[in-house]
Amino acid sequence: MIRNDLRNIAIIAHVDHGKTTLVDAMLMQCGAFRANQVVDERVMDNNDLEKERGITILAKNTSVRYKDTKVNIIDTPGHADFGGEVERVLKMIDGVVLLVDAYEGTMPQTRFVLSKALDLNLKVIICVNKIDRPEARIDEVVDEVLDLLLDLGAGDEALDFPIVYCSGRAGTATLDPAVPGENLDVLFDTVLDYVTAPEGDENAPMQLLVSSIDYNDYVGRIGIGRIDRGTCKVNMPVTVTDNNPAFVKYNSKISNLYGIENLNRVSVETATIGDIVCISGIEGVNIGNTVCDPSDVAPLPFINISEPTLEMEFLVNNSPLAGKEGKYVTSRNLHDRLYKELLRDVSLRVRDGESKDTFMVSGRGEIHLSILIENMRREGFEFQVGTPKVMSKTVNGKHYEPIEKAIVDVPSDFVGNVMEKLGTRRAELVTMAPVGSRMRLEFTIPTRGLIGYRSEFMTDTKGEGIINTLFHGYEPFRGDIPRRSNGSLVSFESGKATGYGLSGAQERGILFVGPGDAVYSGMVIGYSPKNEDLVVNVCREKHLTNTRSSGNDDALKLQRPRIFSLEESIEFLENNELLEVTPSSIRIRKKILDHKVRMRDDVKTGVVKGRDK
Repeated sequence: MIRNDLRNIAIIAHVDHGKTTLVDAMLMQCGAFRANQVVDERVMDNNDLEKERGITILAKNTSVRYKDTKVNIIDTPGHADFGGEVERVLKMIDGVVLLVDAYEGTMPQTRFVLSKALDLNLKVIICVNKIDRPEARIDEVVDEVLDLLLDLGAGDEALDFPIVYCSGRAGTATLDPAVPGENLDVLFDTVLDYVTAPEGDENAPMQLLVSSIDYNDYVGRIGIGRIDRGTCKVNMPVTVTDNNPAFVKYNSKISNLYGIENLNRVSVETATIGDIVCISGIEGVNIGNTVCDPSDVAPLPFINISEPTLEMEFLVNNSPLAGKEGKYVTSRNLHDRLYKELLRDVSLRVRDGESKDTFMVSGRGEIHLSILIENMRREGFEFQVGTPKVMSKTVNGKHYEPIEKAIVDVPSDFVGNVMEKLGTRRAELVTMAPVGSRMRLEFTIPTRGLIGYRSEFMTDTKGEGIINTLFHGYEPFRGDIPRRSNGSLVSFESGKATGYGLSGAQERGILFVGPGDAVYSGMVIGYSPKNEDLVVNVCREKHLTNTRSSGNDDALKLQRPRIFSLEESIEFLENNELLEVTPSSIRIRKKILDHKVRMRDDVKTGVVKGRDK
């Protein structure tokens, strides 16, 4: 059976190349919305964090109807930290639309997603997006894509790819950039003509690979996947199996079956080969499991997910302010939440730490882990995290560390500054070339060299620089890298910060707290320009004496406190510090709160930083 009435595709690209905006236009032109319906931009980004940050975090399914053909579309993330979301959905599709920005061209994530698609022999349609940009360099970008395909070892069939030129924001597509398009029909026609229709035996025993997991309070866990063979029906008995030899297969029953129409799930009685469906009623079903007819139990292969490169310590909050702002504060709450995340995020790893209150969480990068932290604090969790550490390896007795490929686009005036800063972080320049009015530099740099650099990079380039990274591989250890050049301002005592105390402390550096903020001994309340920690008292008050009142001096002039975002706080952390995360606060603290004990520990470990002030 060949399903000529169905196509399954994914939109893949580097971050900010216009995937979700293009999907918006596809939905709009295929009648997914009423004529008078008010629709938000990037309708597929329905997560609060996705809307706030303007990026796609989770891969999502939708579908449209075009010329009697149903086109299932998967909108995928473009950021390298969420590459696992792209990898897990590629088993559900037969072709990809690779978006490339008409100005930026091929970027690190473009190489990553394209290589994964070629490994699975998927049909690739090249879509040069944003052709209406004034600085677009369409011909050069097409040549870059061809060079990338050759570099990835693409076969003759893959090199015979169709090229569509479009503007996702305008909702137009054309086969000739000199001839403006009127709508997206050219793109849809190319998908129907080039992408292979699903094929298989609808009468064979049913087989479905679960590629995504959702949850509903009414029906429980929902497995999302594509039917590889046979026909799936409501209430049919099934057996769940997996390629993992340790997996114990079990029997269950499909209680509900849903198809995907536009942005909604629609209850259906049956579905057959090629259909992407949602099934419920199977307790404990996970990503990578195969749901089979009991008469023929055979697991389908699941794609190998790339390993994480960064690890952080999650632990129960034990600061003096613990338990005052969070709803979930115990180690059991933290354990259950972290291991629950494993069921949805295939690129995350969690293991128990050295103590019962500690857990080690591994991910693809700082943003990957910071999204998890932000979601947890919004759910009411209160906990602490440690400094990010890279996951190194020992190969033939030698120390190997993860290396990233960094692509930097900056105005020419900032090239020297960027090269100097990255040089101190053990980066090696690979190529440098002009792109329009800017310069593009490609480096290989240790993953640990990028920790704490992004905010510094934005300062050095006055907000005009763009840096993108992608995991490159493991290479021999490149040497020591300084963590940060600033020391911490550490609170001497606990209480409320006063204006009088802050006025004296602000002469020592930049403060993180303002008048009335709660502080405690050992809490980091600012940073010093000197490379040493300073202990300051921001709680002291000006007392009444025989010669003056407590309030007759000149008005105090306080600097506005520096408020770090979650990512900036993680980047700021030193090895002897922790980040306290609650639903309403983010605080940096020393691991050892007592100043005298901390000084002795620093001397033992060789970290001689700190003096009384």
